[in-house]
Amino acid sequence: MLRPTPFGNAPFALSVLDGGLTGVGSSAAIVLDEVITAARIADARGYARFWMSEHHAMPGASIASPPLMAARLVGETHRIRLGAGGVMLPNHAPLLVAEQFGMLEALAPGRIDLGVGRAPGTDHTTAAALRRHGSANEEFPQQVQELIALLNDDPSAAPVNVHAVPGPWQEQQNATDAPVLPPELWILGSSLYSAQLAAALGRPYAFALQFGSPDVVNALRIYRQRFRLSRALSEPYAIVSVGAVAEEDPAQARRESTTNAMGMMRMFQGETFALPSPDAVRDHPSSAAQRQFLEDWTDRTFHGTAAEVAAQLEELHSITDADELMLVTGSHGVGARSTTLELIADHYGAGDSRHS
Repeated sequence: MLRPTPFGNAPFALSVLDGGLTGVGSSAAIVLDEVITAARIADARGYARFWMSEHHAMPGASIASPPLMAARLVGETHRIRLGAGGVMLPNHAPLLVAEQFGMLEALAPGRIDLGVGRAPGTDHTTAAALRRHGSANEEFPQQVQELIALLNDDPSAAPVNVHAVPGPWQEQQNATDAPVLPPELWILGSSLYSAQLAAALGRPYAFALQFGSPDVVNALRIYRQRFRLSRALSEPYAIVSVGAVAEEDPAQARRESTTNAMGMMRMFQGETFALPSPDAVRDHPSSAAQRQFLEDWTDRTFHGTAAEVAAQLEELHSITDADELMLVTGSHGVGARSTTLELIADHYGAGDSRHS
């Protein structure tokens, strides 16, 4: 894999993850337009990747299909890597995923990432509607291996003799001289299980710290210690993603961060939600335990001025020695994701001047 260059004068490469977070009073059309704008900014300002995450039946998230959104962004960007962070593989047939990302790779050669995870990206009832059966999570390693075989057109490893098109087999049939490389496949997770799987498969690994797991240091240690050389990767490579909100006014950044905390609380309580306004979070009649939850989850998001967020990123980098960090963007406020990307880029002197 090609390793991205550092982000401006930062000591690490920096990327973006967006789930199309949607606030009360907004709509999917408005939010997806914001995501497009954010991708253009990330492309112009030197961010390494722009990934999107898969969610279902959640009013607070408007991206159900990362590959569909990535196809739109191919035409909106020029150099940044695009993809999924991730596709929840047990929701899908590996062949379908291989075909979708083979198409994306044909549209934007050398710019497509395919991150896969095993969580449903939704509640249990919706997961059942997605045709997930009881052992879907347990079969995740086999599904990943099947997907790798399809992407590389390796019939010895595939469970059935089929070919994903577009892909290497099609190019061989057409006697194309140009080499056909599959999209980069990443293992995503927030546990020691995912670290062990990424290491065993010799794949790059992305740890989702935005979910607040304290195991990030141990997960990365296990990943590096147990990493097995593969034809995809000669040495371990890890991303750590974290929620981030940067504003000129640090108080406003914290207010915006509370909206994500309220969304997480409602999700854990099994409630549907769109992200409430900061004022609605402030006025919510929370119990003492709920208020403590909101405070804790607000503090898990890196928030403040660009300098304050950058200081937290640099501390995270020093603790984890991650090869790359990833900002998880989006909150209730219109334009908050773009503001965060611009301010952080300005702080590190990265990319072009402020994008319009």
